[in-house]
Amino acid sequence: MQKRWRIFLAVFAAVAVFTGLTTPLLAQESKAPFHATTDWDLQPSFMFDTLCALNVLSGDPYYLKFYQADYDRLFPRLRPEERAAFVSLKHRIKDQNRGIISAQLALYFSVTDAKSLDDMIRVVKDSSTMQRGLQATSYYSDNGWKVYDESRGDLEAAFKALKRIDFEGDWEKQARPRIEKARAAIAQDLPKYNVIPKIESALGSPCPSNRITVYLLYYSEPHGIRITGTRFLTHYSYPFRIVLRNAIHEMMHPPYDLAHDADLRTSLQSLRSNAFLMDKVEHHNPSFGYNTLEGLEEEDSVQALEQILAEPFGMGGDPRRYWKEQDDGIHVLAVALYSLMKQQHFADGHEAFPVFLKRMIQSGALSNGRIEELNRAFFAK
Repeated sequence: MQKRWRIFLAVFAAVAVFTGLTTPLLAQESKAPFHATTDWDLQPSFMFDTLCALNVLSGDPYYLKFYQADYDRLFPRLRPEERAAFVSLKHRIKDQNRGIISAQLALYFSVTDAKSLDDMIRVVKDSSTMQRGLQATSYYSDNGWKVYDESRGDLEAAFKALKRIDFEGDWEKQARPRIEKARAAIAQDLPKYNVIPKIESALGSPCPSNRITVYLLYYSEPHGIRITGTRFLTHYSYPFRIVLRNAIHEMMHPPYDLAHDADLRTSLQSLRSNAFLMDKVEHHNPSFGYNTLEGLEEEDSVQALEQILAEPFGMGGDPRRYWKEQDDGIHVLAVALYSLMKQQHFADGHEAFPVFLKRMIQSGALSNGRIEELNRAFFAK
């Protein structure tokens, strides 16, 4: 089982696969200037916490190990027909479509101005504005929207049930005080860390903004979730180091622009012939996400970059322990890429990551059993 303090699972890759994402977040991102500073904004969010609570109230055992007490407090207050709506959401989004409820819905609702349960009910009754907002980003896909559209009835029933049992009052009592206490502590140190210029240098492209908005949540564990804009969701209890690393990590999704780089797209597809890597794709707990090669390639690229960028800030931690434990050790491509980045002195800044990645694949550095060899060498140290 994952160590609670080590978890910073990013589910952007699961959302990317679910929505067919292959291009940068917004079309205008390519026109943004490079930045010299980082502005930090820490906030609670009842709306995003409500979406994350849907995982818990579906009764999914994956989340009950974190929220059994909350489930035991809230679930008995729901009527049978209300409970069925939560279970139906899990069945459709997770079981049938291999998605993550909180990840997809947080992404979709992040293009709306919803804040309260009444707002959320209004959105699911008429989602045309949400759809237009998503279509203005590269997150939109017909398949993803179809699943959401089919879920609107269950969402309306779930939100109305939460309103009936005064979930917001429960959140104000149980969650907000803990979040506010954590926010005060984290806010003291975040301004010291100027991460945006480092991220832009590593990726070779500017972020759409130098403002990183961190939503501290109660019900988001064990996930860190990227949403539209330079924003992400994380758990209030995570140590400062994990929050900072979450920020570095989530701002780098996606780390390349496959829609405009056919050469890299072909190179990444060539890794499908690597039996060691494909075994990890095909044989792991689907609750982790990363259920396709494309999803794992993107996540592992970002994990390797995150480790490289965190080290100069004194937040490197123990990468061997992390990659041995995280998601039951599936991130073997991250280990291989990190090892090559250290060998090639990537941190010196001479090469943007998309160029580096393409060069590593095309040179054979990740071919013919090399991913497995790099993993053996990494963990033998």
